[in-house]
This record gives sequence, structure tokens and C-alpha cells, in this order.
Amino acid sequence: MKKFSYEARDQASNKITKSTLQADSESAAAHLLIEQGFTPLVIKEESEQGNIFAKLSGRITTKDKIVFTRQLATLIGAGLPMAQSLHTVLEQTQNKQMQSIIQEITAGVEGGKALSDSFAKHPQVFDAVFIALVSAGELSGTLDDSLIRVANQQEKDAATTSKIRGALTYPLIVLVVIFGVMAFMLFTVVPQVEKLYHDLKKQLPWITQIMVNVASFLSHFWWIVVIVVGIGIYFFIQYLKTESGIKFKDTFKLNVPVFGSMFRKLYMARFTRTGQTLLSTGVSMLDMLAITSKAINNTVLAKGILRAAEKVKGGKALSVALQPEDYILSLVPQMIKIGEQSGRIDEMMGKVAQVYEDELDEQIRTISTSIEPILMVVLAIVAGGMVGAILLPIYSLVNGINV
Repeated sequence: MKKFSYEARDQASNKITKSTLQADSESAAAHLLIEQGFTPLVIKEESEQGNIFAKLSGRITTKDKIVFTRQLATLIGAGLPMAQSLHTVLEQTQNKQMQSIIQEITAGVEGGKALSDSFAKHPQVFDAVFIALVSAGELSGTLDDSLIRVANQQEKDAATTSKIRGALTYPLIVLVVIFGVMAFMLFTVVPQVEKLYHDLKKQLPWITQIMVNVASFLSHFWWIVVIVVGIGIYFFIQYLKTESGIKFKDTFKLNVPVFGSMFRKLYMARFTRTGQTLLSTGVSMLDMLAITSKAINNTVLAKGILRAAEKVKGGKALSVALQPEDYILSLVPQMIKIGEQSGRIDEMMGKVAQVYEDELDEQIRTISTSIEPILMVVLAIVAGGMVGAILLPIYSLVNGINV
């Protein structure tokens, strides 16, 4: 679809409105505006090549989706018609990209489409879980409750992901500091030591000579390093987009030391929380497994869930189907088995999700606390080693002079 900016007159209030929308063509954009009760005055296609800042500022964040969902749930729960609720939310939305999408959704609803079908046209914004819950809410007549469940689900997932990123950010910052210290030593201090030895016609110790050679190479051929590293990063990113690369990345997350167990708990919490939300809204077991396999965002675990779904389709209980899967933590099938016996699978999945979310919070705090002294020791060793390599020749010179 193309993006159009427009100026139109509201037929009801006679006010001039300026905004943007997405459509296949200019005539399609005009038709869409007329359906919404506007008289088009100016319609202009926007160039896709905007500046980077504009693209970033128009990005739809998780917060934008959560606010939109909660506002829509509140208005529908208050008894407002669907189209009027969408128009009201549109007026309160600041994000231009989100406004365009809401306009298209509104046009679809006013054209007689179901809300879930209108959402489904924007899979980059509304995922399978969102659409499934909205569809279930439409069928059961509890759309406002379904939207609130969606918002709660998004908030929990965003909070957990944010904590994981926070735990990984600190080590990255320390690594940057370590490389910064190394670069400072190599390009400022080491050349001075080399000059001193050269003036005195003395031979550098081997460790200092290695540092001098590295500094000299980086000073003269830094562009080669930049090109090689850039090419390496590019091809690695391209590899991660392939099927084998995605599998490698997802398997690595599940098995990486220290953080592997944290990722496993994250995925289990996401699987059970999403499963609870879907089942409690009336989504069938097989549909729930199909949707959660996509929502979990890990292809290795997704294949395991789909294998379990095939067994459930063949007549096995979900707890039995999940039991042999390698990366499904044992508490999940155990609690689901209790839910199967009591007829409350969704409730048991919710309890499992809460357990893993709590354990994840505790593990993140533990890792954040324990990794700090470890990284400080690493920083001290690297910095101390480089300082030692610099001071060693200076002490050798002093001893030579004293002798």
C-alpha cells in the first residue's frame, strides 16, 4: 500500500482535517475518505524516502498498541458503537502511523467487516494472539473483556522482555568500557613508551612489542579492519535471517551459559501466559497451540509445541504430548495435568506463568548482582595487564639507569 497525505472537509462538522492514510491508489484513498464522511480537497502521495528521524518517530511502539487497546476496550465497554469508538480513539492518538492504521480499520468496520478481519490486514502491528482474542471476543459478545486481556498480555510480555534487555545491557556497557580502555592505552600511552625506548636505543619487552605492533597496524590499516568487521557483521546478520541461522540463534539462546535458563523461563512464561489468555477467551486447544507456537518467538520451541499439537489432535492429553519435548520445563506438563484433571487448564497455565515470571524476576536480580563483580574483575585484569605491559619496560629502564 502507498501512503497519502490529505486535506478533507468533514461533512458533519464542516471542519477541514489534515492527516495521512494508506491506500492502493489515489482514487482508493479518495473513496476511503468519502466512506468515512469526508469530502477530499487535496490528496498527495508521500515519498517513501523520508528522513531517518521521521521514520523512527513514526514507529509504532508496544506502548502505542497498549494505549490504543485499552482506550478501545473502555469505549466499547461503555456502550459506544464500534465505529464511534474507533473515531474517538483516532482523535486521541498522536502517532501518525497509528492514526493511518486506525483510519483503515475504521473504514473496514464501517464497510461491514468484522473488527478482527480489519485488524488482520495489519499483521506487522497486530499479531496472531491479538487477532485470535478479538475474534473470540466478537463471537462470545465480550469484546471489551478480550481487548483488556490483550492489553494485559502485551504489558506483561513487554515488562518481561524489558527486564531481560536490562540484564543484558550492563555486560555490554562494561565490554565497551574495556575496549575503550584498550584503545586509549594502545593509541596514546604505548607510542610514547616506544619512542622512549627508541631514543635510548633499547629493545622493548616482547609483550610491549606486541602491543606496539598492534597499535601500529590499527593506526595505518584501520580502514581494512573496519571493512573486514563490517563485511563480517553484514554476512552474519544475513545468515541469521536464513532458516539455519534462525535455528542457530534460537538454539543458542536456549543453551547459552548463565542466560540459557533465563531464556527458557521467559519462553515458558510466554507460552503459558498466552495459552491461559487464549483458552480463557474460548479459543480451542489446537488453535491455542498453533497461535502460541508463533507468539513464543523461538523456532526450536515452536516446533516442539506443534509436535505436541499433532499428538493432541491424535487423541493424547496435552500434558502427555508436552512431556517428551526437550526444552519444555517439567513444571509445565505437571501443572497442565492437574488442570486436565480438574477441568481448569487455563487457570493452571496462569499459575505456571506466574511461577516462571517470579523466578525470572529473581534470576535477573541475581544475575545483575553477581555479574557486576565478575565484570569488574575482568576489567581490572585487562586494564591491569595493559598497564603492566607499559610499566614493565619503564621499570626496566629505571633499573638499567641505576645500575
